[in-house]
Amino acid sequence: MRRRDFILLGSAAAWPLVGRAQQAQAPVIGFLSNASPDQDAGRANAFRQGLSEIGYVEGQNVAIEYRWAEEQYDRLPALAIDLVRRQVAVIVAGGNPSAPAAKAATSTIPIVFAIGTDPIEIGLVTSLSRPGGNLTGVANLNVELGPKRLELLRELVPAATTFAFLINPTSPNSEATSRYPQAAARNLGLELVIRQASTESEFDAVFASLGQRRGALVIGNDAFFNSRGEQLAAMAVRHAVPAIHSYREFTAAGGLMSYGGSLTDLYRRAGNYAGRILKGEKPGDLPVQQATKVELIINLKSAKRLGLAVPTSLLGRADEVIE
Repeated sequence: MRRRDFILLGSAAAWPLVGRAQQAQAPVIGFLSNASPDQDAGRANAFRQGLSEIGYVEGQNVAIEYRWAEEQYDRLPALAIDLVRRQVAVIVAGGNPSAPAAKAATSTIPIVFAIGTDPIEIGLVTSLSRPGGNLTGVANLNVELGPKRLELLRELVPAATTFAFLINPTSPNSEATSRYPQAAARNLGLELVIRQASTESEFDAVFASLGQRRGALVIGNDAFFNSRGEQLAAMAVRHAVPAIHSYREFTAAGGLMSYGGSLTDLYRRAGNYAGRILKGEKPGDLPVQQATKVELIINLKSAKRLGLAVPTSLLGRADEVIE
């Protein structure tokens, strides 16, 4: 073999090694989630989209370490500590209690949260405009929209004899989640019944009790409920219970109505922030974003199935009507 051929061969053989070395040097993001890979697939995709808008593509110039709590919230502290030991460049914490668990695990690694409640109220930051420290993120304040969901449901189902609000008693959000609609119910002159479910087996009893009493249900904003929009929609149809949820997935699956922010938008923005931090910006200098886009979606098919006439005034305010 000629010397020139040997040199070329040696260079070609080294290319894969160079590629592997570059990949090994890529920054690593830790993605900490309350849910499971299947339940969080759409949100994870939206996060990766947001990253790509800043120039980072998973498997090319960034790696992502995923940690799933599978809705066992007591696992989150250990999962967060594991990411800290892994020395990731950024931790992205989806939902509450993932974000508080990440905050408790490190005061140095940047954290980007994507949550549906007030980050000041749950102690993540002290200021939205200048969060300081190692945390920033995006909030769509869906917990605070509970009263509006109650008002919309009452407008659509004025003849309901019982209005109930569904909470997950194991969630750290449960007290705040129920507090807002209870105050709204008093202002509307309604008696609001609190219903609880923390397992799928408890859903049937909740819907059965309301179906027998001409009741209507507001489903609280909680990771456990958010990941089961299709299942909750099917139960609402089966038990003939008018119900409202936070997200479009519920209404698209046959639920009556949804009112809330976009999960896709929330996680895409979190991806943007993670990418900006990788490029050198400090989380404490990035203001907490409030996702202000709120969507009212009504499923006319479900309304007809329930024997409900949707007021023209309500239809006119809807961002989307599913027929």
